[in-house]
Amino acid sequence: MTPSETSSYTYLGPEGTFTEAALLQVPGAGAARRVPASTVGAALDAVRSGAVDAAMVPIENSVEGGVSATLDAIAVGEPLRILREELVPITFVLAARHGTALDAVRRIATHGHAWAQCRNWVDAHVLAAEYFPASSTAAAAYGLADGDGSYDAAICSPLVAERLQLSVLAMDIGDITDAVTRFVLVGRPDVLPPRTGADKTTLVIPLPEDHPGALMQILDQFAARGVNLSRIESRPTGQFLGDYFFSVDADGHVGDARVADALKGLHRISPGLRFLGSYARADRRSPEVERHTSDDAFGAADAWLGGILGNR
Repeated sequence: MTPSETSSYTYLGPEGTFTEAALLQVPGAGAARRVPASTVGAALDAVRSGAVDAAMVPIENSVEGGVSATLDAIAVGEPLRILREELVPITFVLAARHGTALDAVRRIATHGHAWAQCRNWVDAHVLAAEYFPASSTAAAAYGLADGDGSYDAAICSPLVAERLQLSVLAMDIGDITDAVTRFVLVGRPDVLPPRTGADKTTLVIPLPEDHPGALMQILDQFAARGVNLSRIESRPTGQFLGDYFFSVDADGHVGDARVADALKGLHRISPGLRFLGSYARADRRSPEVERHTSDDAFGAADAWLGGILGNR
């Protein structure tokens, strides 16, 4: 999908979130219609209904791991397709209304992932601070600007603090420098991005039956074909205690023979397998492919077997 002035996108809002910054990294998105959504679920539902062409949502953080709201919302409902990913360096500030002193801060609003990434700094610099949950870092900042008296300060991006003309009490308060969040642009399943040679495939793999070696059966499908996994997480289905699915990122494109063969093997084990897309890696890093798992090797094996079956 190529963005244009007639394209429309949604993102986890309000304006000024890191998610909007990720969307603006998409070529042409700056000229398109952009609609903030209050939750990840609302953003994805807007794509499913056809109200927008695609949605930008966070999926993974280098500090906190997978974003559960996205992993869960994209795993159910009408199928969706990841079209691309973007990486955004994350820098946090502590912002407040003008006239608020640091030692007067008692309640801090922000998103849960941001709170986790700044907790050590808060414990060291804001004594006995209480966490006030917000739907996003930007939503917390907007609440301050709108006069919400439920909290005294917000952990947010420098951009939104500047845009709302809030007072910055402290800069770069993240506990880990060089933190990065990964975002994905999600559309309807009528588009499959082409192979680039530096791709990623995302899957949802239900666990059909809980028995010894069940996870090993899944992992073997990748290992036997030389497919590396860059992320694997288990998530509860919500059906009953102990019922889980696996959310997986695999190196490669479904158009690669080794990945396609692994997916066929997985489907035999887990017929509820959900393909969420193959798309270019944001870091453009190509995987190392061993000779026996290359497309040529798979092609030669198919030709060899075809010759045998042809002689029956």
